[in-house]
Amino acid sequence: MDYINFGNTGLKVSRLSIGTGTHGWAGRSDQTALGLEGLANLLRRAFDAGVNFWDVADQYGSHPHVARALQGIPREQVVIATKTMSRKGPDVARDLARFRKELNTDVIDIVLLHTLSDANWPKKCADAMEVLSRAKEAGIVRAVGFSCHGLGALRVAVEVPWVDVVLVRINHAGVNMDASPTRVVPVIEELYAAGKAIYGMKVLGCGALKGNVRSAIEYVLRLGTLHAFTIGMTSAAQLEENVRLVEELAPKYPLKKIDG
Repeated sequence: MDYINFGNTGLKVSRLSIGTGTHGWAGRSDQTALGLEGLANLLRRAFDAGVNFWDVADQYGSHPHVARALQGIPREQVVIATKTMSRKGPDVARDLARFRKELNTDVIDIVLLHTLSDANWPKKCADAMEVLSRAKEAGIVRAVGFSCHGLGALRVAVEVPWVDVVLVRINHAGVNMDASPTRVVPVIEELYAAGKAIYGMKVLGCGALKGNVRSAIEYVLRLGTLHAFTIGMTSAAQLEENVRLVEELAPKYPLKKIDG
C-alpha cells in the first residue's frame, strides 16, 4: 500500500485507515467489543497489510487496545489519531496526560477535538486549542484539528490556521453526513487547497452502503481531495477486502495537485 504526505503535518499515512469507532460512544464500539486481544490482533494484521493509520478515540474506549497492538510493532511506523470531547484547557491537558498513559506512548501523532458542529467553535474552544497548540510546540502532539459534525463548522475551518487535520463525514449517498455531497465536497476542496490534511469517515454510511463497498471506496478516492479515509472493520475478511480494493483503485485516482 502506498503512503502519502498527510497535508502539511509531516506525517505519511496509508490511504486506508482502520477505524475503531463503529457505533462507538460512551467508552465502547463494535471494535472494542472484540476484546483486548481481538482488536489488538486486528490492528496488528492491518499494520502487516500496510495500514499504518489507526483512528481511535477516548469515546470508543480503544486506547488500551492500541497500546496492546503496539507491543512488538515499531511505534514510529504507526500514525495514531485520537480525539477528546473536552472543551476547556485544563480538561484537555488532563486528557492528554491520560491518553499518553493509556496508549503507552510519549507522543500522539494527531489529537482532534471530537464532534464539533457549531460554526463558532474557534471561539468556544479557544482554551482547548491553546493547550493543544502548546502540546504541539512541546512535541507531545504532532498535529491538531477536529472531527466535524456540522457544515458550518467545516466551512469555518478553511480560514482557521490552527487546523492541521480535519475528519469529515463523506459518502456518495449522503448518509449520516453534515449535508448532501454536493454541498460538502466543495468545502472539502477548499480545505484541501488550503493545505489541510483531510480524511473521511462514514464512507460506508455506518454500514448502509456495505452492499457495494467497491463503489463507496472508489467514490472517495475519485474526489482527489481526501488524503485518507477510515473504515471501521471487525474481521480479517473485511480488512483484506478493503485493503485489496484500495490497492487496486488508489493508483487510478491520485491526489489533485494544489496550485502554487
